Parts: sequence; C-alpha cells; structure tokens
Amino acid sequence: MTSASADFPAMVQVPEAELTSIVQRALARMGLSDAHVQAIAKVIVAGQRDACQSHGVYRLITCADAVRAGKVRLDAEPTVRATGSPIVQVDAQFGFSPLAFERGLPALVEATRRHGLGALVIRHCFHFSALWPEIEAITAHGLAALALTPSHAWVAPAGGSQPLFGTNPIAFGWPRPGPNPYVFDFATSAIARGDLELHRRAGQPLPEGCGVDADGEPSTDPVAVARGAMLAFGGHKGSALSTMVELMAGALIGDWTSRESLTFDDGAGVAPCHGELVLAFDPAAFADGDQATQTARAEQLLDSITAQGARLPSQRRFAAREASARQGIAVPVELWHDIMALADLPSDQGTPR
Repeated sequence: MTSASADFPAMVQVPEAELTSIVQRALARMGLSDAHVQAIAKVIVAGQRDACQSHGVYRLITCADAVRAGKVRLDAEPTVRATGSPIVQVDAQFGFSPLAFERGLPALVEATRRHGLGALVIRHCFHFSALWPEIEAITAHGLAALALTPSHAWVAPAGGSQPLFGTNPIAFGWPRPGPNPYVFDFATSAIARGDLELHRRAGQPLPEGCGVDADGEPSTDPVAVARGAMLAFGGHKGSALSTMVELMAGALIGDWTSRESLTFDDGAGVAPCHGELVLAFDPAAFADGDQATQTARAEQLLDSITAQGARLPSQRRFAAREASARQGIAVPVELWHDIMALADLPSDQGTPR
C-alpha cells in the first residue's frame, strides 16, 4: 500500500517482521557478522517503526558507506570487563555500537542493582543510532538512565562559525508503571545531522537558525550547511551542554572528542567513531525504603504536565509505534527503493498491495 499527500512523501507500509528481514538481508550483504546484523537491525527497524526518519532505515545507507570505506570491523567482537565495581567497560573493537551495548547491558544492570548506580563505558565504537533504544532497554529493568555520546565535529560553538562539537545527543529515561517510560533523546545541535540529508533528498530547506555556510553566513540550504557548520540549539545553553558531552563521553572515558573522531575519519564521510557513557540509577536504592511514595511523586509530576495539555517527550513516538503495529511501518517510497537495492531485492517485492 502506498499513500501520499501534498505535504508528505509517498509511503509504503511494511509489516515489522518483513522490514526486519529485509534490513537483515541488506546488512548481511555488507559482510557484517550475524551478531552485528541482528543487533543493528533491531535499532534501525525500531527507529522507522517509531517514525524517527533520521534514525530509521535511512541508516542502512550510513552503514553501507562505513563498510565501503573500510573503516569499521565487520566481525568485531566486543569485550566486556566487569570487575565488581559500578563501572562496566566495553571495548567495541572498532565495530558498530549496537552489539557493544547489548553485550554490556547485563553487566550494567547487575552493577546498578548491586551499587545503586552504575556506568557503562563503551570505547572504540562506530555510533550511528539514536540513544532512546538503549535508554528503553535500561528502563525495561526498572532503572533510570542517562546516555551521552559525541560524534563528528559538525557544530560550531555559540559565537563561532567553525565546526568543533558533534551533534552530541543526550538521552534520559525514567521507568513508569505501564508499557512506556518517560524518555527524551535530543541532539544538542539545532537539528540532527541525518536531517540534513533527509532535507536534501526531499528538496526542502532547513528551518532558520540551524546552520551557517562555509563563509559563516546563516543558511537554510542543507548542502551549504553540510559544507559549513551546524549550530547548537539555544545558543550558549546548547553549546555548554555540547561541551559537557565532549568532556564526559570523550575526555573522561579516554576516548575521542568529536574533532578527533573527524580527524580519524580522514575525509571518508562515514559514521563517527568514538565512545559513549551510559549512567544507570536504581530508584529502589535511592528511595530509602519508600519507593511507592517516590513513584507516586514522579507520576504526579508527569500527570501535571499532561493535565495542562502539554505533551511528554516520546509520546509521538509511542503513538507511531502503535500505528505501525496496526498498519505496518511507513517507509518513504524513494528510501524503500534504496534499501531494497541494498538487499538486492526488486523494489516491488514485499510491498503490501
């Protein structure tokens, strides 16, 4: 089935199991090991399922570019070091990040249960995915979580015009009664890097205030901004948060800053290679024996937000998730042709009629 309107591109609706199979086939054709295929497919399909276009199946193209450049290790086996302390160390061995996170998650949960809080340090990973799938994997264990990661130097600091920071996302999750946690995940840049390409592909200008061209002049042209610099959201506030990410998920953990990641890339133009810091907190350990009151107070706060007609972060994602379960996952037609080509399948195969 395809659908379109004057404001939205034509879409195909694909059942989740079918889209997963196609994504897995495409990743396997790139030469990735089965463990990486399974882990990467989960986060890519989850992004598309939740209507996160910049982190959905479009990221297959990101993976393909990195593989072709010869930067990423296709069969990298992450090594996990958990010594009984609150800190769990994972070396991704220059592979894609989803498998490294999966391998480290059980040790992070165990450390957090034991100590009340825990830290997962991932080094030497190629990171392309959103952070909310990782956050939701942690909140599913009843833990709160915070994740930080740099990227490539694409973003100018407030008052500057030269790329220095990455998009430097920050994500947080709080477990709630019911199926969905409280989650936010946002770049500290005014727009996600993937959105530049999506706007270019759609022939649409960027919103005002997202970037500057190579001469430092404000621009809404996604190509010009890609050649110049993106901007942090909120001026000096976003710039300060972005600096924090560089320090905490770069310098603190002994991995690359966004500038160093871009230097390693050396013009290949592939997914950033760097580290990630994930912090987890056990609410029960902080509740001093009164977790029921703690939970009730949290729920009262969140209910007070929605009672005013305001929307909690991720509510649109969760609604899209429900719609995808009923109708199939929506994929833009042009992108559908691209991923089917990566899977070496005819573009009409698997499209519901």
